Amino acid sequence: MAFKGIKLKGRSGNDDIVEFEKLFRKYYAGLVNFSFSFIKDIDASEEIVQDFFYNYWKNRKEINIRFSVKSYLYRAIKNNSLKYLEAQAVRRKYADKVKDISKDHSGHENSELEYTELNRLIEKTLEDLPERCSQIFRMSRFDGLKYTEIAKELSISVKTVESNIGKALKLLRKRLGEYFKSDML
Repeated sequence: MAFKGIKLKGRSGNDDIVEFEKLFRKYYAGLVNFSFSFIKDIDASEEIVQDFFYNYWKNRKEINIRFSVKSYLYRAIKNNSLKYLEAQAVRRKYADKVKDISKDHSGHENSELEYTELNRLIEKTLEDLPERCSQIFRMSRFDGLKYTEIAKELSISVKTVESNIGKALKLLRKRLGEYFKSDML
């Protein structure tokens, strides 16, 4: 695959990481700044760009760039930054739902301590799940990815995604149910 004079295949047929590193060095800082212009979080911007380059390298054989590399990179970072903002909105919505549920069960406004305790319980429950199961749940609920997107990114079937989400939800319902029962005593 060649574009704009950048060749990602060496003569021996081995992948040419040197050219990839040149591409990375040339565009990294500009892409981070571009992402930052959307999300106003430098750490998240760096992570978005690094994740993009990781996935770019991983999927380089399937990527077909029709126009300029620069346009492709900036468009991808814009899309990933907007996706990140959507995921943040989903996280806030999910946290608000958890807050509302805990208010309904306790009958009064929860203190910050109770809210923190509930979030800690959710995190602990997700940590107790198998790593892949937890990762899939987080991608779905916190990153806002669709099952098909998760399946494609992790190279698994949609049924596997569904199964893991079901397993995570079952454990969360059980643990949260126990938490609210003990909280009401």
